[in-house]
Amino acid sequence: MKSLMTLALCASMVGAVASTNAIADSTSPFEGKNLRIAHVRYLSQGDFPELYLMGVRRQAAALGFKLDVYDARQDASLQRNQLEQAIMKGYDGIVLQHGFTDSIKDVADMAVRNGIKVVAFDVNAENPQIPQINQDDHLIARMSLDQAVKENGTDWKAAYVYVPGIPPLDRRDEVFTEFKGKYPNIQEIARFGTMNNPIPNQVADQAAAVFRANPDITVAFSPYDEFAKGIKIAVDEAGLSQKVKIYSADISNSDIQAMREPNSAWVATVATNPSIMGEVSVRALAMLMNGDEVDSQVTVPPVMITQEMLNEQDIKNMDDLINKIPSFSQSTVLVPKWMPMP
Repeated sequence: MKSLMTLALCASMVGAVASTNAIADSTSPFEGKNLRIAHVRYLSQGDFPELYLMGVRRQAAALGFKLDVYDARQDASLQRNQLEQAIMKGYDGIVLQHGFTDSIKDVADMAVRNGIKVVAFDVNAENPQIPQINQDDHLIARMSLDQAVKENGTDWKAAYVYVPGIPPLDRRDEVFTEFKGKYPNIQEIARFGTMNNPIPNQVADQAAAVFRANPDITVAFSPYDEFAKGIKIAVDEAGLSQKVKIYSADISNSDIQAMREPNSAWVATVATNPSIMGEVSVRALAMLMNGDEVDSQVTVPPVMITQEMLNEQDIKNMDDLINKIPSFSQSTVLVPKWMPMP
């Protein structure tokens, strides 16, 4: 939006007037209707869900929705109960964020049967009427692993952090499985992981034992940044930062700082802008509420972010990343003409 405003100021008077009229036309069709939406999130640990929530809030405000947030704090049964509460309270729309299919699919189906529009981010509700909003998780994993091959060749031993049952991690795991078949000299020496809080510290404890038992590991694939933080803690404490390289997914302020530390083992990550993912999720929900068609699968392409890139462009935080990497700063996914933008 900032760049659009700048262009408008620099344009001719006619162009400026046209731009102003176009923006004025993007008035929410829900204005004055006092519609309420609920954001029911399983995952809150780490910067990604907080930035995602920021995007949800921004887009909901632009549309004039009243937003309530239900935070399950990685408790599947609590998320299920909160979704049931949202149905009983009669929200007009619900955004589900992360979680387990078995925990929410029947309740999500109940929401739809009660006339509530629902979208799901990074969790499969197994309902054709509930669009899935995803990062392109297959591409995220492929880009991260390709970077590992680019920098380490095709003969190395890996530590792999993975928790099954979470759709984005399961999709990334599918790529890792294909990857090991493609490169038989790349060996998965140890597989571990947990979603227990605090995730980085719990993973660090697991990783410390893995590195002690397997000193020949040279690459860690951690397809979630909270996992990567834990690996980095273990690597630093064991004095292995010159030997082990970490490849991950997702990005945040703290991730950028960790990747830019002197001699950091965390050399690359692949990510989408979490705030944009939150905005896209609410845009999908608004389109359903407006009677528009939304594809069953909506994906936003990721961006490769390397330690070298961060250092060369002196990127210190997410604001710098958004300002200096155009492909990370915006998305045209689900932007009908009537959609008010943040």
